[in-house]
Amino acid sequence: MILWVSFAVLTLVSALLASARFTLGVALGGAISIVNYYWLNHDLRKVFRSLNDRARGRIMLKYYIRFAVTAVVLYFIISREIADIFGLLIGLSLVIVNMVLTAVMTLTKKNSIEEVN
Repeated sequence: MILWVSFAVLTLVSALLASARFTLGVALGGAISIVNYYWLNHDLRKVFRSLNDRARGRIMLKYYIRFAVTAVVLYFIISREIADIFGLLIGLSLVIVNMVLTAVMTLTKKNSIEEVN
């Protein structure tokens, strides 16, 4: 949920403060990173439900397929100059920034609870 909210806020702020091409880069990069995140999450959950060698082989195959699909999409966006590269990079970093912020918030809550005890 926080990921989608931050995606919407980042895209909206970009639309208000930057060019349409930059905003398109932010939106495309954010969408690509979110799709990759959920795709990986789905595959990893399947692997941990069935811990066998066949499932591990399939997850590696899917990893390479996801990597190739992402590379082709990014190549298409960059080579055709559809979106601004810096906006694209900002959008692609959306999931990582959210993970760091979530970790910081979790650690902050944990430390404040320990201080009360």
